[in-house]
Amino acid sequence: MLQSNQKRIIEIFFEVARINALSQKEKPVADYLRSFLSSPLVKIAEDNSYTHTGSDTGNIICRIGDGGDTVLLSHMDTARPTLDTIPTLRNDKIVSDGKNVLGVDNRAGITALLYALELAILGKFKARDITVAFTTCEEITLGGSMNLDLNGKIKKGLVFDSSYRPGNFINSACGALGFTIKVSGKAAHSGLEPEKGINSIAAASKAIAKIEQGKLDDNTTLNIGRISGGSQVNVVPEETMVEGEIRSFDAKKIEYLFKNVKETFFKEASNLGASVNVRKDWSFKPYTISDTEEVYRELSSVIKKVGLKPTPRKSLGGSDANSLNSRGIKTINLGIGAQKPHSNEEFIYVEDLVKASEIAIELIKQN
Repeated sequence: MLQSNQKRIIEIFFEVARINALSQKEKPVADYLRSFLSSPLVKIAEDNSYTHTGSDTGNIICRIGDGGDTVLLSHMDTARPTLDTIPTLRNDKIVSDGKNVLGVDNRAGITALLYALELAILGKFKARDITVAFTTCEEITLGGSMNLDLNGKIKKGLVFDSSYRPGNFINSACGALGFTIKVSGKAAHSGLEPEKGINSIAAASKAIAKIEQGKLDDNTTLNIGRISGGSQVNVVPEETMVEGEIRSFDAKKIEYLFKNVKETFFKEASNLGASVNVRKDWSFKPYTISDTEEVYRELSSVIKKVGLKPTPRKSLGGSDANSLNSRGIKTINLGIGAQKPHSNEEFIYVEDLVKASEIAIELIKQN
């Protein structure tokens, strides 16, 4: 196995971590990638996903050879600003100053892929035909990966984005369905003639009280996360908006639970004379990759090659892997060790950053 250069890996991470690029404002990272990967070996393109996502850049797609049948991904956006981030090496891990997010999600994934590609560009190993993509808007909509322009040859995907430590990988992830429910009542003066009004907040509250929420079982959650309604304290509230989501590894179960939510709202609203309008939207679909799939076997082999134990995991979170699987591309999300993501306490062990980079090398290297 090619000996990795820990100092260079840390150097790349520090450079990328200092780039401020929130969702829909990823252009600074895109520009950095173009400069970093400028080489006859790598064909760089930008797709037109920005027409769907509203980002200031499309996804950056890098192909070696004809692009092969496999795509490796990491996303360019961070959930919080990194403008004032000061990445610091402290003993065996990289941290921020504690006042800002480190951006390890997903600067660590970008670092691993860039280091591996840099070695290929420098001729340290012969690369196979493969595609490497850097996506937009992962943190808000997965819109970049949903609209990623891949050629029809791509059959497998590997996403460098899980907070699990290297060796672990997510072969099964939940789907999430969001819903918005508008309850319409009738306004009236709450002091003079409240009996002539229909209280939409009351109708919504009765429905919410009858819906089981939280962790319904080990694989399913339901949450009503936002409610707003009414106009003034002396007016019977005419309209109330309710927003929530359902997560599960079983798409049919999600649909069943959503049907129950909808029917409960219709029933309780009808009892008070109110009406209901319901809208649903799949944020991402669930996926499960079995150990018989080629991408599962190939990844397990690579993980063993870098001296780790392949460990499959399930996740109640979504990632670009959900998007690609929904498009028929068998995709797994790899552990890269991005600890405590989105908090000021974000960190990554240097060992994990190095191992993630070694996994990237083995995936890109020609066997």
